[in-house]
Amino acid sequence: MTGDRLTDGRTADAGFGSRPAISTATVGDYIELFKPRVMSLVIFTALVGMVVSNGHVNPVIGFAALVAIAIGAGASGALNMWWDADIDAKMSRTQGRPIPAGRVAPDEALALGLSLSIGSVAFLGLITNLFAAAFLAFTIFFYAVIYSMWLKRATAQNIVIGGAAGAFPPMVAEAAVTGGVSAQTAVLFLIIFLWTPPHFWALALNKSDDYGRAGIPMLPNVAGPDATRRQILIYTLLLVPCGLLPFALGVGGVAYAVVAAVSGAAMLAFAIQVFVRRTGEAATRAAQHLFGFSILYLLLLFATLLAERTLGLGGQGAALADMLGGVLPLRVL
Repeated sequence: MTGDRLTDGRTADAGFGSRPAISTATVGDYIELFKPRVMSLVIFTALVGMVVSNGHVNPVIGFAALVAIAIGAGASGALNMWWDADIDAKMSRTQGRPIPAGRVAPDEALALGLSLSIGSVAFLGLITNLFAAAFLAFTIFFYAVIYSMWLKRATAQNIVIGGAAGAFPPMVAEAAVTGGVSAQTAVLFLIIFLWTPPHFWALALNKSDDYGRAGIPMLPNVAGPDATRRQILIYTLLLVPCGLLPFALGVGGVAYAVVAAVSGAAMLAFAIQVFVRRTGEAATRAAQHLFGFSILYLLLLFATLLAERTLGLGGQGAALADMLGGVLPLRVL
């Protein structure tokens, strides 16, 4: 005879005490905890950070380091879903996630996130160096604690400050193969950091009701849609020239400069459309277009850098980097 379900996930049977409930979660549910789309972006940007670094990359060590960074990213996602289960249940966009849908118990997600966090940091430290491991640990902490547990529910600038967590992977990857970070990956960090607000605010413009029900102080809910559109345009105006910095520093070549200029102009055009089109279906479509193109924009920049380095075509913009080298050290550590 099947008894009542207890709050800790057990079932009680008359005369037989209690026993653990059989989990209905699938492998796919646990993979979903890792936020695979975010994790794939982390892996890709980390790979590019590793390739553009000045150090020699041992293929085996490099692959193992990427695995550790990927596991750390997945662990962060699991911890984020564990903490955000209450608000995920209130949002139509996220209520189907494994925890609010009841397929994975919160304590399972917490245990998985903590164990993988510790394991990924320890593994990276063993195969590379302590600085890279400490940097990965800080990145996980920044996303899971500073962003998820504090900033996300406390300030409309949550995406701006919290976006740093998603921008760290290229620097962590460089630290894994060189023991330090440099201007090469610092500029990649800056690109992702400036890209994050217009990308997520474009989504927030069309999902403000969802965020409002969950009580998340996203910028459209706090400052209003018009102020959000203005901030999107400002950040895009900062992002586009920043996207050309890898060429100026010698990290990217002529092909990168062309791709960054053309895609940057398109990104700016989409941001202007969001700023101008403020009502009705036109405003909704403008925000959707910016959100979609922003993903392509970042992919184009990093894919071009990777292709140039793979084909040996990068570095034609090294003149400015050489000039700066006489003034500022490129190595930070």
